[in-house]
Formats: sequence, C-alpha cells, structure tokens
Amino acid sequence: MSGEATYEDITVLKEIAELLNEGTDTKAVLSGVLQKLLQVTGLQTGWIFLIDGRGRHELIADVALPPALLNQDKLRMCQGKCWCVNRYNNHELNKATNIIECKRIEDAMADEAGNTCGLTHHATVPLRAGEERFGILNVGSPYKTHFEKNELALLEAVAFQIGTALKRIKLTHREQETALIAERNRLARDLHDSVNQLLFSLSLTARAGVEMTSEEEVKQTFRYIQDLTQEALGEMRGLIWQLKPQGLENGLVSALSSYAEMIGLSIESKMSGAVSLPGKVEEALWRIGQEALANCKKHAGTNAAMLSFQAGENEVKMTIQDAGCGFHYDENSPILSLGLRNMKTRTEALNGQFEVTSRLGSGTTIHIQIPL
Repeated sequence: MSGEATYEDITVLKEIAELLNEGTDTKAVLSGVLQKLLQVTGLQTGWIFLIDGRGRHELIADVALPPALLNQDKLRMCQGKCWCVNRYNNHELNKATNIIECKRIEDAMADEAGNTCGLTHHATVPLRAGEERFGILNVGSPYKTHFEKNELALLEAVAFQIGTALKRIKLTHREQETALIAERNRLARDLHDSVNQLLFSLSLTARAGVEMTSEEEVKQTFRYIQDLTQEALGEMRGLIWQLKPQGLENGLVSALSSYAEMIGLSIESKMSGAVSLPGKVEEALWRIGQEALANCKKHAGTNAAMLSFQAGENEVKMTIQDAGCGFHYDENSPILSLGLRNMKTRTEALNGQFEVTSRLGSGTTIHIQIPL
C-alpha cells in the first residue's frame, strides 16, 4: 500500500463504511468488508475470527486462503489454538500487531498439508467497541514479513469500525427478539380471546345438543363433536402456553411444573441455587423443557417425569428424566427427531452443551448445560 490514498482507495473505504453502517447479517457484512479491505490495502489473504466469552473461535469470513488451510473444509482454521487467538484470550492483544508468524501455516507445512503459497506471517487486529470484544482480523500476503505504520493504522481504523458495526448488529438482533416476543404475546392473547372461546362455546352447544335430542344417532354425532372440541381445546391451550408461558414470572421451574400439570404429566422437581437468568437463557430453557415434557407425554409411555434445575454464578444446568420406554440413541449418528434437533440447536446457540441418554426399556434423560 502506498503512502498516499488514491481516489479509488477513498471510494473503497467509503464502501466499507456504508456496508458496516447498513448491513445486519454478520457473515455477509464481514465477508464483504474483508474483500474490500484487501482491495484497498493491496494484500491478498485475510480471515476473521469471532471469539466468544469462553475463548472459542469461529471462522466467520475468509478470502484467498492458501490450499494448505483449505483442506478438509478449512478444518485447520476452525479447530485448535494459535498465537493470535491465545494472545487475544489472554488480553495481550489490544491494538494492531505488526507481524505474527502464523502457527496454523507452520503446522500445515510440518504436516505437508499442501501449498502455502508463500504465506508465513500476518498482521493481527482486535475487533472491539469500547470494552466489548468480538474477535480478531488477520491479513497478510505471500512473502510479506513487515507492515508499515500507516498500514497498521488503516487496519486499526477499519477494525474499530467493524467492532462498532458488530455492536450495532448485536443490538439490532436483540431488538428484533424483543419485538418477536411482544408479537408472540399478542398472538397468544388473540388466540385465547377468540378461537379458544369459540371452541368452548362449540363444546357447550354440542353438550346441549346431546340433551335436547332423543335419537341415539344424533346423540352420538353431538358427542363426537364434543370430543373433538375438547381435544382441540387441549391443543389450543398447549399452543397458547407455547406462545406465552403463563407463570414464567414466578420462575422457570414453576412454569414447567404448571405446563406438565396442564398436559397431564406428574412431575417431581428439584431445584438448587438462585440466580437471575438472562432473558434469552430463560426463554431457551423454557422452550427446551417444554419440548422434553411434551415428548415424554406423547412417546415415553409414562405419566411421570423428574425435573432437576441447578443454578450457579457461571452456568445453569437442567435435567429432565423419565422412566418410560426409551429409544435407541447413538450420539455419533445424526439426530432424526425434529424435537431433539430443536433442543440441541437452542442449547448450542447459547454456547451450551446438550446431552441425551436413552435406551430401549430404560427411559430417557435430557441434560442441558448453559454458561452464564
């Protein structure tokens, strides 16, 4: 990169600023920014790691990685530790760092994993907004072993913009989740006030029809309508609970116990520890617990379950167990059940661990562990 910015450079920087200011899809935004940044700097290769609070990194964007780092669907970039990630996690990476020899490249060369195209070093820049940290930006070029001060200054300026954009995207997603919850609550009220009452009226009408006629065939028809209506009422109540869990304000265990009672499941609950759960964690645990209890009622062949909830300063654990018929489960095979997949997805979205233990004739245990 030359010492003076050209008109083209300024145009690309303007495009970077616009992309960071307007985009809401993290992966798309960072991929676009990385490509434009390499264009304006004249560098050839770059990648961005997002790093969570537990120090786990995710390759969110990359451009022109050498073949040695592309093997096995970029496995070398997605797993393992390296010096830049370690420095970031140890809070030793606070500004653009001139040159870091790439451990991933060195390991690839030692393993003869493929062509590295002359890439041996990279500059590393932390991504942050104020005190909040998001990850690191790495850029380099074949045979380049030194970055000038003006190059590092530009990288740091763009990194600050990226950090601010990530903060904005995070807040936008939080607002969207809040709006979604509000809309779900509105829908629950509408279902309760309209459809639920219509079904109840239909049930009363069918019961009156049974008493008003003397013909047995007509009575049977009205009884059938009444049974269908009662079943629909039960499904509707369950749906309303799923949309808006009444009693969640009294705590997660209380809400799940009430839900179990509503669907006809006897539940023994055990709770230890006390902590105010973040809204997203409480919502996820509620949905996971609800799915697990519903599965128990429908598939386990038992009307009893046990709920265990442990809350600590750094994590929360929830276990739902039944002594029902169980099923064959292999943790190394793909999960075929949509309900189990949903529970696993919700757990891992919060960096948690999801475990299922089940055997035919020996019941099922669902264990959830989520960091706080």
